[in-house]
Amino acid sequence: MASESQTSSEYVNHHLMHLNNVGETPKGLVDLSVLNIDTLFWSISMGLLTIFLFWMAARKATSQVPGKFQCAIEMLVELVDNQAKGIVHGDRTFIAPLALTVFVWVFFMNALDLLPVDLPHFIFVAVGLGDLIHYHRIVPTADLNGTMGMALGVFALMIYYSLKIKGLTGFVKELLCAPFGSHPALWIFNLGLNIIEFVAKTFSIGMRLFGNMYAGELIFVLIALLGGSATIFGFIGHVFAGTVWAIFHILIITLQAFIFMMLTLVYIGQAHESH
Repeated sequence: MASESQTSSEYVNHHLMHLNNVGETPKGLVDLSVLNIDTLFWSISMGLLTIFLFWMAARKATSQVPGKFQCAIEMLVELVDNQAKGIVHGDRTFIAPLALTVFVWVFFMNALDLLPVDLPHFIFVAVGLGDLIHYHRIVPTADLNGTMGMALGVFALMIYYSLKIKGLTGFVKELLCAPFGSHPALWIFNLGLNIIEFVAKTFSIGMRLFGNMYAGELIFVLIALLGGSATIFGFIGHVFAGTVWAIFHILIITLQAFIFMMLTLVYIGQAHESH
């Protein structure tokens, strides 16, 4: 709920500030000296939760009549494996588990958006950290630094599999000779186009996830403002709008996790193919 000492714009700006190591907003667009501690904490926490979930599934797996948890995990594994089979034509020993991990990890990070926007502040105040931690954003995928970090990971996988499948000579030849042809006069155009393609893939997968989750988080903040109004209609609007958007947002967080996983598979699959 919005604080009485804050205007609406101050409330929104406060909830869009990160807990970082410098205690203020970075001056430029790119500042490698600034670390968003909240993004790092929650992304690592959700990664550990993903590992724990898979460990529990493996520990409780049985060849007898499976329980509900095992059935759900098996359905998820089969879904991801079928997608990997249809997209990646080659050894999927590492790629299919990677895609499964990416989907669950991104889903958990997205799902943090369903928590009340003021919950972290209330918890920090309750444990006596309210004066120490002024800013805290709980959704790692609503931070461009987080999503672009994952996008760079996908970029590294594209380069790795291109080199692994085609070899250094084959990869360089593809960069210089595709798509226009192998004539030396066309090498510079082929190389430029391929560089643009790699950059576009990296930016698109990161920006797509960030844009959708940032918009969802911002809508939750705006809905929370309704609860700060001193009228019964504002409170009712806050509860109704928050409930409706939360239900709809469940679809968004699942869909965005699935899209990120599918794009990861598509880009790795393209790295397996020769042009």
